[in-house]
Amino acid sequence: MHQNTENVQKSYDRIAEEYVSRIYSELEHKPLDRELLDRFAQEVRGSGIVCDLGCGPGHLARYLKERGAAVIGIDLSPRMVELAKKLNPGIEFQRGDMASIDVRDGIWAGIAAFYSLIHFPRQQVTPVLRELHRVLQPNGLLLLAFHKGQEVRHLEEWWGKQVSLDGVFFEREEMEGYLREAGFGIEESIERTPYAGVEVETQRVYVFARKRR
Repeated sequence: MHQNTENVQKSYDRIAEEYVSRIYSELEHKPLDRELLDRFAQEVRGSGIVCDLGCGPGHLARYLKERGAAVIGIDLSPRMVELAKKLNPGIEFQRGDMASIDVRDGIWAGIAAFYSLIHFPRQQVTPVLRELHRVLQPNGLLLLAFHKGQEVRHLEEWWGKQVSLDGVFFEREEMEGYLREAGFGIEESIERTPYAGVEVETQRVYVFARKRR
């Protein structure tokens, strides 16, 4: 485990309970997110297992399961995984690193990765996306969400806890380029303004991308 990964894991372990308190019910207040997850669930339903990658406490996984998807969740933080299991009985959650996923090639029908790439430096994004490409079935669907921009925000404190996190913002065209380099075809990119009072006020981008055969 390299230093950046260790910092991310420890930081999310420290904030896990507060994260649940503040974030677990967020989809109730995010209509576009629900709409896109509904579309994702409809497209992958019946095609095999899908993964909520970087699942945190598992609220996206739960939402997808309620809409008929056969879903599992993977997160770097052991504490997040522990809480996800308690909050979402009946869904499998595992600790794992999305840069090196411990599953065989072509196993998943889809991946939802909401704000899961934001702690990777730009030079690591394409290799990580290649790993996601590897574990998807032919024609497998990827739904990404990320913050739009060019900045890197560093946090040493989050909700009163000591952390060490870099949050990387990406331009839409930039991420589309990384996806194409990794072997994906872009189906659609959607942008939205932040939901005031619900989330950090950043512009959001969602990308549907498909694994090329």
